[in-house]
Amino acid sequence: METYDGAWVDEHVAQTVEVWHDSAAGSMRNARQFSASEQETREQAYDEALHAVERDLKRAAKSKRERMELQTRTVASFAKFAAGALDLDGDAITLLTHEFLPVGTRLAQWSRRFDPGLAMGDIIQAARNAWTACGLQPLLGEGIKLTPAILGYSLLYPYSDNHIDDEAVSPATKLQFSQRFRCRLLGERLLAAGDRERAIWALIALIETQYARTRFPQVYDCLLAIHHAQERSISQLHNGHGGSDGESLRLSCAKGGTSVLADACLAHGSLSKEESRFAFEWGVLLQLGDDLQDVRDDMRRGSMTLFSRAVADGKALDGLTAQLLNFSEKVGDRMEGLPYGTATLKQLLRMSWRSLVIRAVADSHEFFSSGFLREAEQCSPFRYDFLRARSDRLASRHGLYANLFEAFLEAEPDDHQGLPNDWPVCPLASDTDGATIWSR
Repeated sequence: METYDGAWVDEHVAQTVEVWHDSAAGSMRNARQFSASEQETREQAYDEALHAVERDLKRAAKSKRERMELQTRTVASFAKFAAGALDLDGDAITLLTHEFLPVGTRLAQWSRRFDPGLAMGDIIQAARNAWTACGLQPLLGEGIKLTPAILGYSLLYPYSDNHIDDEAVSPATKLQFSQRFRCRLLGERLLAAGDRERAIWALIALIETQYARTRFPQVYDCLLAIHHAQERSISQLHNGHGGSDGESLRLSCAKGGTSVLADACLAHGSLSKEESRFAFEWGVLLQLGDDLQDVRDDMRRGSMTLFSRAVADGKALDGLTAQLLNFSEKVGDRMEGLPYGTATLKQLLRMSWRSLVIRAVADSHEFFSSGFLREAEQCSPFRYDFLRARSDRLASRHGLYANLFEAFLEAEPDDHQGLPNDWPVCPLASDTDGATIWSR
């Protein structure tokens, strides 16, 4: 059994950096290309699905029956879009609509029960992590299911990461919070200081209900490893142009790798050597993809990632992005070596990784050469102008889609299947008398 201490993380950071360097190339390898006519066909499918959902949303769904009918029509619109625009077959569509979508809606229901004031954006952030953890479950021989541990870990993000990333919070306050957080992860029963800590302590207790510390030491090793990596990543906000590309890469590897390593442990309880390395590399891939997506914000904040450093030095992001796409192929090859997981799931994951990068290029187009943009756009099912226009449209109709979000929550059966009998106390969900309402 692997022990995820500092030496283990450093070793796997070094191994992953080596894989990253081996992925360097002048162009994207193994990339499917789409003709202009193929892109137009997919854009038409996109708009047809979008129009169908928006048309349904304009008719208020007041009763639960109406909300269930809205959900059914929305899922059907997505299935039609997935088949026509993304070339997904029936098995892939079923996996998305009947396995992953219910994970997101159930997480949202439980999140609102835990904290009725939790914003939609925070819930979606937590759902993204839960989808990663649940995507790992079949690769580890488990069925897709939102468990107490995955729920607890996923909800830690809005309360912990967002606090650490908050520019209004001083470094000294962040350090003090981080030290206390570490003590709680180590199992110390600290008296919580404020509502934020009470919420975090309750979520850690939720993990502890599923995984006893003495029987599942890897789970808590992982949580401590991601916590340590998060502490180190805070330095990116204060180093300015100090350090080096190598140090920025190592920090991103440690943070991303340990995050998905924790997802894997929370999905299965323990991991083999091969499973550990795959989860770590998947986490690095997602972290570097996020760094590419966030390059504008990182530039503004002075956070020096591999991508923001390149832009600050006046370099185009062509080479790094081609390298990231090639790196995703190597991670996919390692995934193929795992004995569990269907070919449909593995292909869907590969597609999602590539789409993450290709879409980030569209969003940050000013940081690329015109030649690279043309090459990358040919690898996208949609033209970049189309993607940017639809992104603006969705942003402008935030309220409309917030209504869809709420309708999905209310239409789904609200049950606690798979949860422990005794819930941890939530300090943020209370009635007018101050009595706790977070219960069975």
